[in-house]
Amino acid sequence: MSTPRFAFHPVLGHEIHVTEWGKTGGPALVMMHGLARTGRDFDELARALSDSYHVLCPDMIGRGLSGWSAQPSTDYRIAHYAEIILALLDGYKISQAAWIGTSMGGQIGMRIACGEHHRRLTGLLVNDIGPEVPEEALERILSYVGKPPEFATVSEAQTWFRTAYAPFGPASDLFWQRMVATSLRRRSNGAFTLHYDPALTHQFTDAPEDMECWDGWAKITVPTDLFFGGQSDLVTPDILERMTRTRRDCKPTCFKECGHAPTLSRPSDIALVRQALARYL
Repeated sequence: MSTPRFAFHPVLGHEIHVTEWGKTGGPALVMMHGLARTGRDFDELARALSDSYHVLCPDMIGRGLSGWSAQPSTDYRIAHYAEIILALLDGYKISQAAWIGTSMGGQIGMRIACGEHHRRLTGLLVNDIGPEVPEEALERILSYVGKPPEFATVSEAQTWFRTAYAPFGPASDLFWQRMVATSLRRRSNGAFTLHYDPALTHQFTDAPEDMECWDGWAKITVPTDLFFGGQSDLVTPDILERMTRTRRDCKPTCFKECGHAPTLSRPSDIALVRQALARYL
């Protein structure tokens, strides 16, 4: 295991912050976070896997310490996110990498895996997202992402996080403490808010086609695992059935006690991820 390294890379006119783990030159593994999250969400998983992989956990533009876009209507889209990742891999001189993507991160992985650059991925682990975003789940996401809350203190934020992200399922106190610490930024009034650009909702309003990619899902040929919460409103029974029927090689794993989305932070979670990654080498 290793300690993290932090770097900033110029990519397609953006500055991308990457939390990097493990030895450079080892098998490459990219972990991509969800819509309003950051690469630090994977600290526990990345630290554990750094014994075998060179792990990259980028903050996508508009999140964490990466730059915010001056053109949100064109930049905050799955296709552009995929271009950023491919250019980032080029910068690292990484020809192929395994992929773990939670929610939006899974969408980005699917976009790469079904496109002309599909050979860049050796395997795809999709965490609690499918080729379709149900309307009710989309409405829930839009109800809070565009209006990030404000907190007077970190303690107030900690209470909010444990409630708002309760669907993540069981996680250690250290997980929640680290999640809060890496998810906040101060506003000009001194209060805290969440570490993302509220304009990232342009992904939904300006690119609704990003919310449906069944044709792309059917084209994916790399080894694929689907992890999902048993109480998730994004991977519904109908979506799960269609995903596994369309691609019978896709291996589903249910986290019964979780909603959207499993943290993959517990030792038992990490063991399951290791099993999946073993198929990608």
